[in-house]
Order: sequence, then C-alpha cells, then structure tokens
Amino acid sequence: MRRAKTPFQFIAASYLIRIGRARAHTLAELASCLKEVSDASIFYHTFQSLEEHHYTAFSSEFAQWVMAACNQTALAERLAAIDAGEFVSIDGLRDALVRAVEEHITQHPEGQNNVAFEPFYFREEVEFTLPLEMRAMTLAELADGIGKLGLQSLHHHFINSRLRLHLKTNDFSYWIDKELANPALAARLNRIDFHTQTLVGLRDALMSIIRRWAAREGAAGAAA
Repeated sequence: MRRAKTPFQFIAASYLIRIGRARAHTLAELASCLKEVSDASIFYHTFQSLEEHHYTAFSSEFAQWVMAACNQTALAERLAAIDAGEFVSIDGLRDALVRAVEEHITQHPEGQNNVAFEPFYFREEVEFTLPLEMRAMTLAELADGIGKLGLQSLHHHFINSRLRLHLKTNDFSYWIDKELANPALAARLNRIDFHTQTLVGLRDALMSIIRRWAAREGAAGAAA
C-alpha cells in the first residue's frame, strides 16, 4: 500500500456564531445587504448552513427566507438552484446571489419593497481550529481517521476547504492526489454531492469509498 511522504494532518474545528448588524426586511434590502456583508456571512448562509438544513426544502438560508418570509417561490427556487459547490471564491458566489435577486426585482418591481413576515438577520461563524494528534500516511489510516472526526471537523475538511484552497476539491482529495499520486480516487471523492447528504452520510460515504480503494491496493500488492 502506498505511503505518503507528508502525512495528512487531521484538524479539530469548532465555530462561534456571531450576529451582524445587517438585516433585510424586503427583497430590495436583501440585494443591498448581499453586496455589503462580509465574506464570512455569505459563506455561513450557504456553505455552513448545509450542516443544519439537509432535511429542509432549501439548504440556502437565503432561499428559505425568500420562500417562508417573502412568499416568493420563483426567486426561492432560483436561489436554491445556485450550487455553492461550483464556486471557489466568495466573490463569485456573492455575484450570483445578487444577480438572482436583482433580476427578479427587475421582472417584478412591484414586490421589491414588500415587508417580509420576519427580517433576515445576517450572521457569520468564527472558526477555531486545532491540529489533532491523528495523522494518516495511507488510505486505510485516512479512512480510520475520518471515522473518528467530529462532524464540524469533517465539514472543515470536506466543505469549508473548497474556498480555503480556492479549488473545487477538498482536503482529503487534495492530499490523496498530491501525496499518494491517486488522481482517480481524488476525483471520485470530489463527485460526492454534499448538498444531498447529511454529514453522517457523507462520512460513511467517504470511509466506504476510501476503504474499497485501499483494499484494491492491498490485493494488487499481494498479487505482485
């Protein structure tokens, strides 16, 4: 089984939620706030909210508010259709969100200043990280480590990492590609749709795929 020269360092992550000053009472205010709030706030209401909203119709909190508080189904569906996983920068994601709201307002100007049933409060999370004692040198060790990770730490490595790395990848795939020279497995992990799974389901899928590949490597090595 291949061994890496540089081990994978598992990270413990935790988050503190901070409520900002920005809030929106109308669609017009939502568009304005989306242009001005911090990157961390945009990230929280799209990527980070995946932790909490796998069982709701829309994982994006913007889409949920537009639907529930503004009763704008068409715009909610358009916001929900914006795939956060396709973006490697907050600027690109922010532009897509603003464009969706502003184009809807242009098409339906009569509703832009209608007051929502409740305001949208912009929040953000401050991330705290700490290296764990766990490290991995092989695929088997990586799978075992993933099984021991807390869900917030898994979120840090698999979802948050996409914007940290500015690539459409995750920490596990990045390490597998660079350190184990296995781009095929790295690509396979990147194809896991984290929008449609709980974090527990995501962890199980990662472990299952990585262990299958580890078993193949072990069998090939034994045959050789």
